[in-house]
Amino acid sequence: MRFLMKSGIAGVLLAGCLGAIAQTAMPPKTWVDRDTGHRIFRVTDEPGSSGFYFNVNAYSPDGGIMVYTAPDGIHTMELSSRKTRLLIPNPAAALRVSEQDRMGSGNRAIVVGRKTNSIFFSRMDATTHLQTIFKADLVSGKVTQLATLPARATISTVNADETLGAGVYTETEAGAAQEYGRNSPRSGPLVQPEGKGAMMERRLAARIPVVLFTVDLNTGKVKELLHSTDWIGHLLFSPIDPTLLMYCHEGPWHKVDRIWTIRIDGTQNELRHKRTMLMEIAGHEFWGQDGQTVWYDWQPPKGEDFWLAAFDVSTNKRVAYHLQRDEWSIHFNVNKGATLFCGDGGDPGQVAHSQVGEWINLFHPEWRKNDDSLVEPTFWKPGVFEREKLVNMAHHNYRLEPNVRFSPDSKLIFFTSNMFGPSYVFAVEVAKAQSGASDLQSTPELAAKFAPTPSATPADK
Repeated sequence: MRFLMKSGIAGVLLAGCLGAIAQTAMPPKTWVDRDTGHRIFRVTDEPGSSGFYFNVNAYSPDGGIMVYTAPDGIHTMELSSRKTRLLIPNPAAALRVSEQDRMGSGNRAIVVGRKTNSIFFSRMDATTHLQTIFKADLVSGKVTQLATLPARATISTVNADETLGAGVYTETEAGAAQEYGRNSPRSGPLVQPEGKGAMMERRLAARIPVVLFTVDLNTGKVKELLHSTDWIGHLLFSPIDPTLLMYCHEGPWHKVDRIWTIRIDGTQNELRHKRTMLMEIAGHEFWGQDGQTVWYDWQPPKGEDFWLAAFDVSTNKRVAYHLQRDEWSIHFNVNKGATLFCGDGGDPGQVAHSQVGEWINLFHPEWRKNDDSLVEPTFWKPGVFEREKLVNMAHHNYRLEPNVRFSPDSKLIFFTSNMFGPSYVFAVEVAKAQSGASDLQSTPELAAKFAPTPSATPADK
């Protein structure tokens, strides 16, 4: 659909025009966080650069390349050397306009393919206003045009065998105009819009007719999966099963049944978490790398009790790890094998209202021992997280969500931060730095030298 969904990723740009991003000196490339003992790297050099949304694949199938975005286009980074390259430049016209206009005129990264070394992206035709889908080879840069979408349509995910894209479009021009009105979050895909709560209430109440669809990336054929007046978003195909699509009913979480899956033939449209408590919420869902497990933030009730929960899509068996209020994060992620988890923390304005929650966190999972308790097949398996703090984010403006993700080898956690003013992509080592590091620094104090008061984006609205 034409309005900007948070399930879209940071392929559209977080920065204002390039001229608005002025900095007298580049921030340091590496240091050791004095508060945690973990080494941090700034891995991008482009002011306004950003990683993908936390649940969208950014890595080549062999785990050797990561894709990120910047105001000038779509970039790749070779993980072994951390050498970066501008792969798909934005059109020159897109560099001269505001961020909001560039969202329609630049290249919008969608996802890195699970099967081939490809980044899928879209571009809107300035005359027809139709979105066309392309893919580019991550090594050669060769671009292949795939399909042009119907009016008011865009896609936000590609399936595991790279044959289908999935998206949503509004059924009428009037509905599209309403999407683009004051209800639409226009701040950027990783940035929380001003008045987010009120915006979500208005959008849910609008009941705009939309269509959830798939598009064949070889033929351009569109298949409608369902029509709805609910607010549909956060589409995400299984990383393993090319026939299984997850999506959500958007809106204030306590007012919607959020997490759903559906097959690409339109069957098995299933609600995956049914609340049993007043003000219970579940959301920010993401696939485990096994393609069988869906993880999500679960709070029974909202803002009071905190869990990272999961269900197996085949068996519906459920697990949940408990967190303390100060350990809660806007987004969580998991490594291959689910042996480690990470979170990006949150400031006092988030749902947990933690006063000391501004950290990049590493979580070591531990199952709760069964002391000869009553057991039933439908019982959830409970566990707890043991937290390890990795980065002090006290000087980060959390309107820009850090969106953590593990590197393929689980040795690094990547995140986006505006602590130095413009956003950059950073990485922190999971292992502690060797003792006696000569570049031990307070991360907030270091960042304050470059940006006394960081804004949500380099060109904060």
